[in-house]
Amino acid sequence: MGYSIHEVAVMTGLPATTLRYYEAEKLLPPVGRNAAGRREYDEHDLEWISIITCLKNTNMPICDIKRFVRLCGQGDSTLEERRAIVIAHQKAMEEQLAEFMKHFDHINYKVAYYNAACQAGTEAELKKKPYEQALEAKV
Repeated sequence: MGYSIHEVAVMTGLPATTLRYYEAEKLLPPVGRNAAGRREYDEHDLEWISIITCLKNTNMPICDIKRFVRLCGQGDSTLEERRAIVIAHQKAMEEQLAEFMKHFDHINYKVAYYNAACQAGTEAELKKKPYEQALEAKV
């Protein structure tokens, strides 16, 4: 079954302009056309859009996504190289996640801080505790 660009935009939440951009920039392999010359996406295209969206949303640089897509088109001879790309991306994501979790802990501390301050009606006593000490006490 084929899907129009509008249908794919609705299904994926991506604007049609983004879908056209992905194709023009060779992030997405060429999409088939119907008899009228309009793009007609299939399930394989939807899988590619999902992969591209995932990589993009997890901060993989566009040039690396292009390289990955190009290598996929070259078949099994590029399996090791593709694996290296996704392993490197996995490591980068783990580092980003660790940094994000530090920020999340800080936000959680601030929520607890303001909950305590609001309950006490003042933050005078709370300001006497260093951040690290207060953070350790919450854990």
